[in-house]
Amino acid sequence: MRIGKLPFRLVVLLAAATGIALFGVLAQAITEPAPTSGNVRADVIELDALEAYGKLELPVVTFLHDKHTDALELQNKSCDTCHSTYKSEYTGKEVQSPKFKRLADPDRQGLIDLYHTNCMSCHKETAQAGLKSGPTTCRECHTPEPRAVSNRLPMGFDRSLHWRHDKAAEEKCETCHHAYNEATDKLYYAKGEEGTCRYCHLEQSTEKVSSMQEASHAQCIACHQTILAKTSDPQKAGPIKCSGCHEPLAQAGIKKVDNIPRMKRNQPDAAMIRIKTPGVIGRMTPVPFNHKVHEEKNDTCRVCHHASMNSCVKCHTVTGSKDSKGVTLEQAMHRAQSDRSCLGCHQTEQAIKQCAGCHDFMRRERPQEASCQDCHAKIEGTMAERLAPEVEIPVEEERAIAASLLQARPTLSAVYKVDDVPEKVVINVLSDQYEPVEFPHRKIVETLVKDLKQNELGQYFHAGPDGLCQGCHHNSPASAKPPRCGSCHSKPFEAEEMNRPGLKGAYHVQCLGCHKSMALEKPAATACTECHKEKKPNS
Repeated sequence: MRIGKLPFRLVVLLAAATGIALFGVLAQAITEPAPTSGNVRADVIELDALEAYGKLELPVVTFLHDKHTDALELQNKSCDTCHSTYKSEYTGKEVQSPKFKRLADPDRQGLIDLYHTNCMSCHKETAQAGLKSGPTTCRECHTPEPRAVSNRLPMGFDRSLHWRHDKAAEEKCETCHHAYNEATDKLYYAKGEEGTCRYCHLEQSTEKVSSMQEASHAQCIACHQTILAKTSDPQKAGPIKCSGCHEPLAQAGIKKVDNIPRMKRNQPDAAMIRIKTPGVIGRMTPVPFNHKVHEEKNDTCRVCHHASMNSCVKCHTVTGSKDSKGVTLEQAMHRAQSDRSCLGCHQTEQAIKQCAGCHDFMRRERPQEASCQDCHAKIEGTMAERLAPEVEIPVEEERAIAASLLQARPTLSAVYKVDDVPEKVVINVLSDQYEPVEFPHRKIVETLVKDLKQNELGQYFHAGPDGLCQGCHHNSPASAKPPRCGSCHSKPFEAEEMNRPGLKGAYHVQCLGCHKSMALEKPAATACTECHKEKKPNS
């Protein structure tokens, strides 16, 4: 990682993915707590730079950053006591190096001497001044067991924190966002093309781009310090210590803004996900996508736009591309085990207790062919011709078509009519030791519908006539009068059908399993009489 002539693409940085407070107008900003007491802290840093030169002779030093920051404050010393600064050739601003007392690493012995000379001399001078100081011998720093354990949490921007910084910057997005012009080797602001910092600033630094950690620490902390110097009020600036951002309690205490205004980036309310490759015949029709709802339900655009702010089909083509690392459009949308895919994300949402009662029994796999039209709209005639892969249409027209298709979807209330649902179902086919079970069928359906009306995603995918009923009648054709359970599950278990339990097993697995998944206290798994009234003798 080269720092001497600033390989970092640092401008006053970060809005969509990390944190800076701007110009002292962040009302009720984060109150910076003291580091966690004891040996569990957020400011633990391992001084392991020597690992780049080979096997270490002594254990890594555990360095407590906030503890040293506090010590410097008592002596009226600043961060540049330990960190060198340099002027950015891209921004013209002074930038603080994340390295200790250097801009670039010397050779192995030079690095050892740099740490030993500066650390121990500072500790000795502090002790001579009558202040509590640190160790001055090898084994006091290089201990076999770490002096503290880190509880550091990664820091990032959610929609609330982004909006607060946007407001603080008076909606001047260029304060943080920038792009790189390869022709001029300069940074510039590309209005309307703002993206998350993490698209360029990755986990590791490259020759010309700093890592996300280094970029955010250099720019965010510098900005917070500038504000603090002007106001002397921590409430009007952001954190400058590790614990302020990375300590779990501090993160939990960050003020959340309710009713966050929508981000201004000309994003659509509705969009159409469709193949746009001339000469390619699409097996499925396009998908109208409610962008506004998905935007409101997520804290960051990176949930979907994981590599750039472009449309999915830009990288994920029908046959895959280099940019998508071979992941096709079909795979990107349907991989059940990936939280980045549409299907995978929706299945994650099915884990909440209101949904889990049905969905815990459904295998995490591709949906059945009949459910494809839950997403893929039925498009015919002139509209189908307009949306053919080889046809280029104006973006606004495409978005208008998507909005109209979404508007035309059936609603939940138009499908489920209470009077059509049997009030009770008597299950008596297995009654022997116990009385028949009176199953409160209508009450259960009403409860499920009530839960669905509080869940937009659930409403969308259960608006059809069979969506809700399939939770219990899982392999039956859609019908107002589905077949009895016993038509598939026979009374004795069939050894030839290992994946199909017998009727008694099916009832108990389905009913008790649903109650457990939905965190219902009754009936208990071992309390048979809560469902079955025990038969009286000679009855």
